Amino acid sequence: MGIDLGTANTLVYVSGKGIVLQEPSVVAVDQDSKEALAVGEDAKQMLGRTPDNVVASRPLRDGVIADFDIAELMLKHFIKQVHGGRSLVSPRIVIGIPSGVTGVERRAVMEAASQAGAREVYLIDEPVAAAIGAGLPVAEPTGNMIIDLGGGTTEVAVLSLQGTVLSESVRVAGDELSDAIIQYMKKVHNLVIGERTAEEIKIRVTSAYPSEGDDDLSMEVRGLHLLSGLPRMVTIKSPEIRESMSEPLSIILEAVKRTLERTPPELASDIIDRGIMLAGGGALLRGLDTLISHETGIVTHVAPDPLKCVVLGTGNVLENLKQLERVFTGRYSG
Repeated sequence: MGIDLGTANTLVYVSGKGIVLQEPSVVAVDQDSKEALAVGEDAKQMLGRTPDNVVASRPLRDGVIADFDIAELMLKHFIKQVHGGRSLVSPRIVIGIPSGVTGVERRAVMEAASQAGAREVYLIDEPVAAAIGAGLPVAEPTGNMIIDLGGGTTEVAVLSLQGTVLSESVRVAGDELSDAIIQYMKKVHNLVIGERTAEEIKIRVTSAYPSEGDDDLSMEVRGLHLLSGLPRMVTIKSPEIRESMSEPLSIILEAVKRTLERTPPELASDIIDRGIMLAGGGALLRGLDTLISHETGIVTHVAPDPLKCVVLGTGNVLENLKQLERVFTGRYSG
């Protein structure tokens, strides 16, 4: 099994079957019995809508495990779901993790997977998995640059010969863009909105770079008015939301520029020829490729299926374990 254990979504690839599961990384737990009431999409629907004795939470923050027990519960559930409810399965698992995580955080992921029933656990850096999944020739001696913009982290990496030449991981990504929208709505419109509403705004009206027609996009947003304490509705337009996200976007751009500055000249010329590849859920943000092209002067492409790049990469490695074994950054055998 190949798993993209993401802050926002978890995707599972099974050898010979392809992608068999794509669910939000959310678990709803009953505080009294400590049992999982719902996992994935069902639990996501409960976010911000639960009674006191039920907590719907995301066990991963910034691409790493924040709540070990709940992450283990979630993995167990997904492994069982993929294998049709059978719990006696001990799969070999390849997991994509952010490149900037510490040794302790790596061990936590391996531990959670082995506790969830894996017999062998391999770790692969997300930028490498995303590059393989996006179809970049990572095994060749040419420079490939990838930006993997997930929910909790943005990974910028230059790859060559199955390895990472340079990488930078910043804990600013899709979640921070949503947070920026929440803070803006509170500050400018005195409106308190939840995570799901911010996500909807990001998908429907936001663009990272001004383009024709974008400025006409508008949306009615419902939330709680801070001054009156009553529900209220306001209409927002695309340019104001773009402005609200400028700070997290500039942090991501800085990371891209820093990586390019440190790139060896031979690889830099390859990147100019081939361009930069954008992957991860954040790549779906309208105009992000144009913004990066404008700021760096290098053509930027969005991967064919950005959300699935990492999991397709883990699956590809799984199918070609012998040829690609050099890409692993950690291994555990139970």
